[in-house]
Amino acid sequence: MNPRARSAGLRPGALLLLIAMLVAGCRTAPPLPPADLSAPGWRVQQGQAVWKPTRSRPELAGEILLATNANGNFFIQISKPPFNLATAQMMNGQWQIEFGSGERRWTGRNEPPSRFAWFQLPRAFAGESLKSNWRFTHIAADSWRLENSRTGETLEGGFFK
Repeated sequence: MNPRARSAGLRPGALLLLIAMLVAGCRTAPPLPPADLSAPGWRVQQGQAVWKPTRSRPELAGEILLATNANGNFFIQISKPPFNLATAQMMNGQWQIEFGSGERRWTGRNEPPSRFAWFQLPRAFAGESLKSNWRFTHIAADSWRLENSRTGETLEGGFFK
């Protein structure tokens, strides 16, 4: 049998991968509606932050907003007005993260991915344990640093009083 003739069709492994992707695509959570931070129960903090996505990428400085409520829901955004750099939120067991103005967006249910600093910062401020490779440090009374020792990602900032 000619080896090239066999490669023209789908291999069993490729077919299974294609089916898994289609099934997973159907289960992707819909985008979250905009957060209403004026609703009762939200604690909103604003400040300045510097984000370094990886060791090899440059730092990005901007304004940070962290809003949390007693239900465990949160909204966090770093922006360089008029542009959003990153926005993450967790609402009623559903999470979403987007970079830029929605060019890259991921959504899901239950536990958010541990690789994003944006899902670790609310945990750190709530006094919860962080996922592996993450470390949170208070630098001074109003400033803090979140760091991933594996990827080199850092988020450092402070909130206004």
